[in-house]
Amino acid sequence: MAVIRLHNTLSGEKAVFTPIDPNHVRLYACGPTVYNFAHVGNARMAVVFDLLVRVLRQIYPRVTYVSNITDVDDKIMKVAAESGEAIDTITRKFERIYNEDMAALGVASPDIQPRATDHIPEMIALIEALIARGHAYAAEGHVLFNVPSYPDYGRLSGRSRDDQVAGARVEIAPYKKDAADFVLWKPSTAEQPGWNSPWGRGRPGWHIECSAMAEKHLGLPFDIHGGGADLKFPHHENEVAQSCCAHGHDHDMTQFAKVWVHNGFLTVENEKMSKSLGNFRLVHDLLAQYPGEVLRLALLSGHYRQPLDWSESLLEQMKSVLNSMYRTLYDMRDLDAVAPTDIDTVFEALCDDLNTPKAISALNAVNDHASKNKSPETKGRLLAAGKLLGVLQRDPAVWLGFGQAQDADEGAAIDVLLQERQAAKAAKNFKRADEIRNELSMRGIVIEDTAAGPQWRRA
Repeated sequence: MAVIRLHNTLSGEKAVFTPIDPNHVRLYACGPTVYNFAHVGNARMAVVFDLLVRVLRQIYPRVTYVSNITDVDDKIMKVAAESGEAIDTITRKFERIYNEDMAALGVASPDIQPRATDHIPEMIALIEALIARGHAYAAEGHVLFNVPSYPDYGRLSGRSRDDQVAGARVEIAPYKKDAADFVLWKPSTAEQPGWNSPWGRGRPGWHIECSAMAEKHLGLPFDIHGGGADLKFPHHENEVAQSCCAHGHDHDMTQFAKVWVHNGFLTVENEKMSKSLGNFRLVHDLLAQYPGEVLRLALLSGHYRQPLDWSESLLEQMKSVLNSMYRTLYDMRDLDAVAPTDIDTVFEALCDDLNTPKAISALNAVNDHASKNKSPETKGRLLAAGKLLGVLQRDPAVWLGFGQAQDADEGAAIDVLLQERQAAKAAKNFKRADEIRNELSMRGIVIEDTAAGPQWRRA
């Protein structure tokens, strides 16, 4: 049986992944807060965990992947107040767009995609357990987790006491026992979304949401938890604290999740992505310029744990890589693919802590071999390797633009010109033949002369 090695943020080491139950692997990744379009940083997490799930499913008979939707948050409330739209309208709209955009990147829907607002009772129960065990306290309509009550706090992120306070950007409220204490529950005004609780009408803090949803849908402990590196502190640190302390596991962080996986940060043209710099790259906009597979391969081009610099040149490079592979498949369009039976070099690379640079290099080697040795077997190997990475899922003719007329009239007009060009070449009227080629080129149409006759495609 194949094994996968993963770098565990908690231990700081790469080791063979050993599931709690080999018959059922369970993992959780923190999903989006739905109040705007997803940016490429959000997409990197979604693509990385989609790939991890694909690899795990090659090895284990059952994998349950949970990734949540945060649909109660102060940012959502701010957008609702500014736009005049109802919160439910905003969250359902951007949840739908997020899922559509991720699907365009080849990201399969999580097995379970829970919404925070559907899990308020579970959050309240967790908070009550934390109060009962002396790890949380109520104050002025708030409930706060008391950080000093948990000696292991900071171990996941490797942050010192001073770093914790500074990194959390905590408000030093008069009702806090300690500056690092964080909110589990906060009061809501009549205009704000809220639910009844033992501490009055209010709403949950962000961190308690994932603790409650992960426990309900996966049970504790589960195998893998993760997300972007920006979530390591304070979000994931707080999750561990809440979940372990609520169940009396104050000194064993693995009683929440055994392995932690974090993908690295993403920059744009070597600068931090921010709205103020005007370099915020939204997936929704990029999909209007590039096929989803180009964006996906670009997101996988660097090792998931390392920073990734996003650029136009990277996208063009990945587009060229995919064009080459689709051309190989197009040239073998009349062959029936035979699925490989052995473990591919692409799979081996992915089993080594999702080494996607090595996997893409191996995929290129598979393509080079197939382009020189066209057969049902080489076609099958290229398709299987591409599928594992989530690419080469399109019709090669459509991808390359062969015969893709905008409508029947355009197709008929192009065919007439091709016939005229063939006649001109037969009559050695090469000037007219070149004029027709140039005329079609001006329309974005490329002619390819083959042994079987001319073919045309969109540039």
